[in-house]
Amino acid sequence: MKRLSRGIVLGIVLLVGVRASAQTPAGGGQQAAPPMTNLQVWPKDTAPAIVLQFMNAFDDSLGVQCNYCHVQQGGRFDFASDEKREKKVARQMILLRDSINVVLPAIVGKPAGAGPTSGDGHPGAPVRVLCSSCHRGLPVPASIADVVADAATSGGAAGLAKFKELRARYYGGQQYDFTENALLTIAQRAMNAKSPDNAIAYLQANLEYYPKSARTYQAMAQARDVKGDRPGAIKDLEKAVELDPENTQARNQLQQLRGR
Repeated sequence: MKRLSRGIVLGIVLLVGVRASAQTPAGGGQQAAPPMTNLQVWPKDTAPAIVLQFMNAFDDSLGVQCNYCHVQQGGRFDFASDEKREKKVARQMILLRDSINVVLPAIVGKPAGAGPTSGDGHPGAPVRVLCSSCHRGLPVPASIADVVADAATSGGAAGLAKFKELRARYYGGQQYDFTENALLTIAQRAMNAKSPDNAIAYLQANLEYYPKSARTYQAMAQARDVKGDRPGAIKDLEKAVELDPENTQARNQLQQLRGR
């Protein structure tokens, strides 16, 4: 398996070295930790402090703990063991991330280390992808629409129940999108699957969270019209126009429904 390039390893050393040296008593009173075994992504002689620093960041990025990748027996971890599939996948994902970061500066047209500028014009963070860029605190990153769609295969009510469960657990975090758009997207998927009743259930839930969402009333009108409920669709469009008088699309749809 490939190792990290010398430049990447050196960067990790520089990031961790200051912290590690600050925690070591003057005069070298603290005994060095034994080297780690079965290192495959890092060079064999990489200091344990460097590996542990990265593992802590990895755990935070995926919202997991050590036992997600490592075997635990008798209350102790066997960190060298490759028994768990998750550990093998993690190695490959680390290499994938680093291979992306090698070519990313050329793709975005910025040299490595020349990220967005701060208010005073100085360069910001380096142009790079982190584990957290995709995972956002989830072991398996997925959109809220995908998760709900999977749950809904056993029934529309199960999909909405899954959304509410995830919202109660993760709202305010970075894991999922719980903005107004989330249930609108999920409802549109239900419409595409020819399930207007499920779409209406999602949209009614969205109005509980965003009662002044003109777009939700507009989408509700579409679902009701598909069901043949023209009066209900007109009422929803009237509400959409009331909430957003500048919504010319909703206004035109309302005129068309009234003229039918």
